[in-house]
Amino acid sequence: MSETLNIMRPMKYWWLYFTISLSVIIPGTYSLIKFGLRPAIDFTGGSSMVWKDKTATKASIEASATKLGITIDSLTVSGDTWTVTTSPLDSDTHTKFVPSGATELSYDTVGPSLGGELIVKTAYGLILAATLILLYVAYRFQNITFGASAILAMLHDLLVVTGVFSLLGHFYGVRVDTLFVTALLTILSFSVHDTIVVYDRIRELKKKHGYLDFEDIVNRAVVETMGRSLNNSLTIIFMLLAMYLLGGDTTKWFILALLVGTVSGTYSSTFTAAPILMLWHRFSGRKKYKNK
Repeated sequence: MSETLNIMRPMKYWWLYFTISLSVIIPGTYSLIKFGLRPAIDFTGGSSMVWKDKTATKASIEASATKLGITIDSLTVSGDTWTVTTSPLDSDTHTKFVPSGATELSYDTVGPSLGGELIVKTAYGLILAATLILLYVAYRFQNITFGASAILAMLHDLLVVTGVFSLLGHFYGVRVDTLFVTALLTILSFSVHDTIVVYDRIRELKKKHGYLDFEDIVNRAVVETMGRSLNNSLTIIFMLLAMYLLGGDTTKWFILALLVGTVSGTYSSTFTAAPILMLWHRFSGRKKYKNK
């Protein structure tokens, strides 16, 4: 005997959700292909110095760099605090370059070989994380389509964040460093966590209402988990927004990456991961999910 259920169908607008995603991903992907990301010295190698000096000027610093054969990568000032990144400096050249009388706050240098090694490790880390997530989700739900759909939603978030930072790098000179890599890995974890909440509800509803079409089960799961996902994500978003507005410059872009990723992850878990799973079943000719 069938039970009559009043099911809202937000997934019938899957084309709209994908259109919204593409409107963000396409410009970002174009920027990634054309301009790429602007790597910080963590990846390229170089020296970074921060000092306080009320008498220094941009012209005097550039003149000193030219005299010592130093290539300045970036030069910014906030009040009397100067932040300079250059080609790698040895200790003697660094001492001559910093203005006499200046109070040095920090000095870091990274060799080109270490920077290249970090790029390779970053790529391996992302690939390894994605592979383990795919296998784990597929194992827990006993269906490879769940794992593959979660990875596609995760790729959505990865493209959103890297695309946004490619555009910021091109237009505002924003650079990516090791903190950005940390933010990416954190975002991937958050994205999959929220997606699993939706997928787990789909599995529970299938056990209770196995007579329903798979699309109806997905619709109901999305409606029932949407409030929880929003409440959970908004607490994180408000905290990150406060940190971005009130925090210092050293963590500004790290916090922004987390903020963009959290918003994207909240959206993708409901409006990307669920529609992908639903369409996968529709186009594969299976309207019902068979729990093994």
